[in-house]
Amino acid sequence: MIKFGFRLMPPYQNDDPMTSLQPPIAIAASEAPPRTKPSSYPDPFATQMAGRIKRPLGDLFGLSNFGVNLTCLSPKAVSALRHAHTAQDEFIFVVAGHPTLHTDAGCTQLQPGMCAGFKAGSGNAHRLVNETDTDVVYLEIGDRTPGDEAHYPDDDLQAQLIDGQWIFAHKDGTAY
Repeated sequence: MIKFGFRLMPPYQNDDPMTSLQPPIAIAASEAPPRTKPSSYPDPFATQMAGRIKRPLGDLFGLSNFGVNLTCLSPKAVSALRHAHTAQDEFIFVVAGHPTLHTDAGCTQLQPGMCAGFKAGSGNAHRLVNETDTDVVYLEIGDRTPGDEAHYPDDDLQAQLIDGQWIFAHKDGTAY
């Protein structure tokens, strides 16, 4: 994994032993703990996320209005199934490597320093694919708008965000 970031600053500890540690002041992003569940997709889609490691940075600081993940894609890994959101804006910023952005318009090779955004409701399905032999590292940022839905044009899958959890179904509405 590519290492970068700032030195780890110790978390603020308050004097009350009945409360837990407060969020850290700052961390080295690459040292943040990875998401414990690699994918929320149902089988057989979850296994397609092998080689993707997400480090939920925003959650470490108690952010609730939007999420921030530092994501690493191993060679040949993908960021997600190609998808579009109805209510959530998304933004990515490439930190390292050369991912290929797959959208409805085709494929675009990205490089460090490049970014892309996906407006809610645009219908532009997207994902990143690491078609190289080196790791890709990028930041992904998205809001957490209640009632969001995700559509997957290439797969028999649809999703609804209900009470903060993604609920997946086949395109005919039957549950996974």
